This record gives sequence, C-alpha cells and structure tokens, in this order.
Amino acid sequence: MPSNQTPLAEAPSEPAEPRHVHAALTRTSTGNEDLRELESGLDSLQSDAARKNRIDWSRILLPVAALLVLVLAWQFYVSLGLKRRDLVPGPLDVATQMGVLWNEGKLQEAVWTSLQRGLVGFVISVTIATPVGLLLAQVAPLRRAFGPLISGLQVLPSVAWVPAAIIWFGLTDATVYFVIFMGAIPSIINGLISGVDQIPPQYRRVGTVLGASRLEMALQIILPAALPGYLGGLKQGWAFSWRSLMAAEIIAVGGTIGFGLGSLLDQGRILSDMTVVMSAILLILAVGILIELLVFAPIEKRLLRSRGLLAGGTR
Repeated sequence: MPSNQTPLAEAPSEPAEPRHVHAALTRTSTGNEDLRELESGLDSLQSDAARKNRIDWSRILLPVAALLVLVLAWQFYVSLGLKRRDLVPGPLDVATQMGVLWNEGKLQEAVWTSLQRGLVGFVISVTIATPVGLLLAQVAPLRRAFGPLISGLQVLPSVAWVPAAIIWFGLTDATVYFVIFMGAIPSIINGLISGVDQIPPQYRRVGTVLGASRLEMALQIILPAALPGYLGGLKQGWAFSWRSLMAAEIIAVGGTIGFGLGSLLDQGRILSDMTVVMSAILLILAVGILIELLVFAPIEKRLLRSRGLLAGGTR
C-alpha cells in the first residue's frame, strides 16, 4: 500500500452508556425484584394468617364421618343376628343403657371420680418426674445407674403393681394413686431425657459463656429446649396413667375406693350385662380422646408452630 494513502476511517460507533447510568438502571431493576419478592412474601404471610384463622371443617367432619361409619358397621353386624343380643348389643341398646345410668347418677359419678383421680395423679406424677428427669439427664453417673431401671419400670405392666398396692395401702385411694404413679412417672422421665438428648450442644455452651448456674442452665435453657421430647413424654405418661387407673379400679373394688369407670366396667362383668360393659368401654375411650384433643393436641400444635416445625396443613 502506498505510504501517502490514508487508511479508511472506521465507522463511528454508538456512544457508550455512562457507567453511572448503567449502575443506576441495575440498582433499579434489582430494587424492583426485591420489592416483588417482599410483596410476595407479605402476601404469603397474609394467606397463612387467613388459613390459621379459618376453621378447617375437615378436621371436624372427617372424624364424625368415620365415627358414623363405625356405628353403622356395628349396627349392621348386630342386625345379621350372628350373636345373641345379650352378648353383642347394638348401638341403640348401649345408648339406652347410658340413659339409664345417667338417670341413676352412676354415669356422672363414674366419669367424675375417674377423671379427678387421673388428673390429680398425673399432675403429681409430672411434679415428681420432671426434677428427677432433669437430674438424670444432667448427671451422667446417675443416668447410667438408674436409666435401665427407669426403662424397665416403663415396660412393666402397671397392673402388676395392683396386688402389692392393695397389700400395702388396703382398699383406699392411695392404692389407685400409687398405681398411677408407677405407670406415669417412668414414661415422663424417659421422655424428658430423650428431649434433652436432642438439644444442640451450642445451647449449653451459650449458657456457660453467659455464666448460668447449673439450676439456671436446667430451668432456663435445657428444659425449654427439650420441650418437644418432654411433651411427648407427657402424652405417653397420661396414656399410661389413664390405663393404670382403669386397671386399679377394676381390680381394687370396695373399701373406701370410690365408684369410677373401672368399677362400672367390673360391675357390668359381674352382672353379665354387656350393655353396661360397652357403656363403660365407650366412656373410657371418649375421655381419653377428649383429653388428647382438648389438652395435648393444641399445646403440641402451638409448640411446633412456634419453632417452625409444623408444616402448613399437616395437622
């Protein structure tokens, strides 16, 4: 190429966007995305709050429907006539017998006596088992020494304590309460220990750094953190105490022991009256279900939701 020839000029390019304008546009688009995410999060929170406030009728209607199906199946079996009506009474026969027991005052007396005993025995069991469980969970030598014994007592059927309790305390309410204690306390202790074992070790370290004493560590850090497992132990303890109470009332009859649901059940056995037996069984079952639905289920639901462990719509 000749040296005096000038090269062709390059085509002029579009002016470059200033950096500050590009950064401003980026910030604006990012801010809009953040706002959209924030709005969607607020909408989600509002929808969750609305779902919480709205009554979930399926939780009421489905159990009622299941109960109706069972009653209809029961009536259908009775109508087949495979067993005599005195051996397998129908739902109407049992309902009629409950009405008779109600008019006589036996039904109210039995339910109140058993419920009062069960609740008082359970509260005393919790009062005894909670400090013992915390002590065993905190002191390793004591846990190694008494842990197997506590587990063995939990496995031992509580009805096995009834004959010994009658010999020790006679036909008194002390016999009933002793059997309740031996049925409920081991379950509550093991539930609390299981809850303590699930606590992250960082919790203890934080308490140590903050200078918490052993008592403060147990009451303000360990026990609140172990609440899910502790609540499971309380539920199991109630179940064992209710079963223990029925076993004691069926076997220990007479003396100064009041008339409870177990006594009503045994009375039906003595009279060979299946309507009384079925009435007592249904009442025992109803009380157990009501305590679970009205006491333990709401507490468990609130506890799990407060810790973010309850997925929406799972309960």
